[in-house]
Amino acid sequence: MKVGPGGRILVGMLAGVGLGAVLGERVAAVQPLGDLFITLLILAAAPLVFFNLLAGLTSLTDLRTLGRLAGKTVGFFLTTEIVALSLGLGAMALLRPGVGLRLTETVTETETVSGAVGEAPSVGAVLLDMIPTNVVRAFADGNVVQIVILALMLGIATMALGDGPRARLATLFEDLAGLFRRLVHMVLWVAPVGIGALVAVTVGRYGADLIGPTARFLAGVWGAQIVIVTGYMLLLRFFSDYRPARFLRATGSLWATTAATTSSLASLSVGLETAGRLDLPRRVYSFVLPLGAQLNKDGTSVMLAAVLLFTAQAAGVTFAPADFVTILLLGMLLSHGTGGVPGGGFVVALIYVQALNLPIEVAAIVGGIYRLVDMSNTTVNIMGDMVGAALVARSEAGRA
Repeated sequence: MKVGPGGRILVGMLAGVGLGAVLGERVAAVQPLGDLFITLLILAAAPLVFFNLLAGLTSLTDLRTLGRLAGKTVGFFLTTEIVALSLGLGAMALLRPGVGLRLTETVTETETVSGAVGEAPSVGAVLLDMIPTNVVRAFADGNVVQIVILALMLGIATMALGDGPRARLATLFEDLAGLFRRLVHMVLWVAPVGIGALVAVTVGRYGADLIGPTARFLAGVWGAQIVIVTGYMLLLRFFSDYRPARFLRATGSLWATTAATTSSLASLSVGLETAGRLDLPRRVYSFVLPLGAQLNKDGTSVMLAAVLLFTAQAAGVTFAPADFVTILLLGMLLSHGTGGVPGGGFVVALIYVQALNLPIEVAAIVGGIYRLVDMSNTTVNIMGDMVGAALVARSEAGRA
């Protein structure tokens, strides 16, 4: 019997679990295999996003179609993000994992993943950072939102050209998009090894950390994220052409990738390839998925809100009802700056806590188990993008 990509990845994951359980922390020796897999996916991600989006944009008939797609996509992302932040706060309020927690030492800058925590960015700074000042740097840094903005500008310019140049460029963009999709397909052949290595390291290093004072925090985050996933499935059932069971079967290899790599950018390559296999319209998914990789962070939003309230409980701080407006707005702003790379969300969580004058040494406790949190963060983030693409595709059915 022929085993498909999802089956091969499942075998790799199970082998990784066994290896991690047997070797414990010694299994860190296979980490380079996992890192290589992530690097290969990120290598393909930037050009794949760029040319896929350009190919999709040049198939649109006019700017009104682009505006309609953008309005539906951003509206979905903002709505689900508010729900996610609220669920994260609600889960911590219910389980109260920070109550009674006592610190024995303080955090240092070396414990915050990337040095100094920093400051919460202003809205103006976030918007300005979306515009690339250097095209080469945008690709070198893997800055998805800048790549998307550049592709949008070039796509609009292409639509304004005459029929001849526009047709030639559309063919070129389509061929280049196909080239990088083929590259991702090649990378996925080594996915069982890469994902197996990442799973092995995670099990070997963090398996015992599931039991202890952070268990309620993890339960709260995962519980809130399960509620979000349930909501996604209901939306698919009633407002898309996909049934939840079929959707989850067809996208299984994608969720293995998100959990193992904990990188939205690396997973985006697989997401674009998966959307093509789902027969979603190219003009929809090539726009929604790259935009979602930067703007849609439902899983991360749950984590940010959970870390904030966990820290407030441990510090004995209570918030007034009016404070939650600020908490939600700041959480939405910060969630867009997590970068799509492993560990990026934890740094932003510390900025979130610091911005509201809470002790970051409490939030830093989460750093010990952040990999476990980030696995579900990335999965929910990308699942929101895929569901959003399916919903927008259904709403666009029959339109030019």
